[in-house]
Parts: sequence; C-alpha cells; structure tokens
Amino acid sequence: MSGTYIIDIHSSDYPERLRNIPDPPKQLYCRGDISLLNAGSVAVVGARKNTVYGKNVALMIGRRLAESGITVTSGLALGIDAYSHEGALEAGGKVIGVLGNGFDQMTPQRNQGLMKRGLEYGGLVVSEYPPDSTGHKGSFPARNRIISGLADAVVVVEADLNSGSLITAKHAADQGRPVYAVPGNINSRTSIGCNLLIRDGAAPLIIIDDLIRDLGAKPAAAETACKSLDEDEARIFEVVRQMSGATMEEIIRWTGFNPNMVSSLVTVMEIKGIVESYAGRIYISR
Repeated sequence: MSGTYIIDIHSSDYPERLRNIPDPPKQLYCRGDISLLNAGSVAVVGARKNTVYGKNVALMIGRRLAESGITVTSGLALGIDAYSHEGALEAGGKVIGVLGNGFDQMTPQRNQGLMKRGLEYGGLVVSEYPPDSTGHKGSFPARNRIISGLADAVVVVEADLNSGSLITAKHAADQGRPVYAVPGNINSRTSIGCNLLIRDGAAPLIIIDDLIRDLGAKPAAAETACKSLDEDEARIFEVVRQMSGATMEEIIRWTGFNPNMVSSLVTVMEIKGIVESYAGRIYISR
C-alpha cells in the first residue's frame, strides 16, 4: 500500500464536488498529487475502438486543455481515453486516471505504462477499490460516475450506441455537469452516440477554445499552441504571421500546397484554436 492515500468521505481532503453527486464513493484510494482532486479538470471519454479521426481529435483536445492549464481526466481505457492523456502529457500537462479496479490489478495492461507516466508528470490515479482488487462486471460502469464527478465538464469524442462513455455522459447530466460531444460522420458507427447526444442537447464541440472559455479559463496563446504543430501546419502559421492575416489563395501561393490540403490544415488549426477566419482572411488567434 506504499504511496497510496486513502481518503474517507468524511475527510477534509475528500473533494466537495464528488461528495455532492448521487451515490458518492465511500472512500478514494489515490496515488499521486491529491491536490488535483480539487483542481479544474475536463473528462475526455469515448470509444475504445476509435477511428483515426477520433484519435486525432482526442490528442488535440488533450494537448489544448493542457496548454491552457486544465487537467485531463479519463478512465484510462484503450482508445479515446488513452489518446486524450497522451495529448495532455505531450504538452506537459496533468492527468487524472480513474480506475474500475485496484492500482495493482490495473487493466488494460497496455495502459499501465501510460498510468505510470501520468504519475511521473505529477498526475493522479484514483479508485474506490483497494489496490489488490480485480475489476468485475459492474465496477467499470460504476467508476464512470467518478470520472464525471471529478470534472467540470465531460467531452465525448466518439461513441457507438453501446459505448460506456454514454453512461459517463448520463452521469454528468445527472450531476449537473455540462456535456460536450464531437460531431461525426452520420454514416459512422463510432459517431452515432455523439450525434445523438447533440440531438438531445449536448453542446457540439467545434472549437476547443470555446470549451475552455465556457469554463472561465483563458485559452493558451497561439504561440504556445503552435509548439505542437506539424511541419505543414507550421508553414501555414508562418505565412499568416508574416502577412498579419492571409487569404486562402495567398496561403496556397506562398506554401505551394494544393487547395484541399490548405483547407484541411486550416480547419484543423482552427479547431486547435491557433488561427481564426474572418471576412475571408485567416488570422492568428489572440
């Protein structure tokens, strides 16, 4: 049990936001920085069998939240959960992992390295089960109420009709937490859950910075965010910066990229909050 903190529901260290949810856990087993229990965070959850689109969006969300000083919470499952943490850690951010079993029986085994890396970066791992407890059929759906309960908001990136992330979204709604969903292709099985959440009232997450502002936080400056740009995005960023705003045609001319490529890259950069379009020109976000 070395390195494990046990926080009883009556303890002053027990997070108030969790104490007030329906059926709060009686105790929390914690490893890492327990101050994160009371820090602002966003839960990012989604499909285990994600698409490339879902992976890239989860990585972007994790990075952008971390760049803006917001902790990323997930269930440390395969797929979207893991990619959101990967993105946050790439940006030097903090993460909270909520397990459905004990620390020493953590599954999936493939993510044990990710859990350890999160702790090395000053993060936190939480469970309502003792370290030697194995998971059971009901423990993983049950932990979803803790994921949403610790967060200021929940983002669902991809989900089919049977996805556990929809359980997390329901808990969030019951707990009074805002729910965001990433829109997807209406013909994609992994997007139907998100699209239905939006139909039923969840906020569509189009621009990540909108979420950050909704939480009352300040998005990181574009210069900070541009550290995560790939080579092609960096070329577009430099053209826009040097020209103090550029049209799509000017970006195409100065980069030599084809129009479809520029359109796609600019869209991704807008989602990241690095550039914004206004009156036919592309500007660096401020």
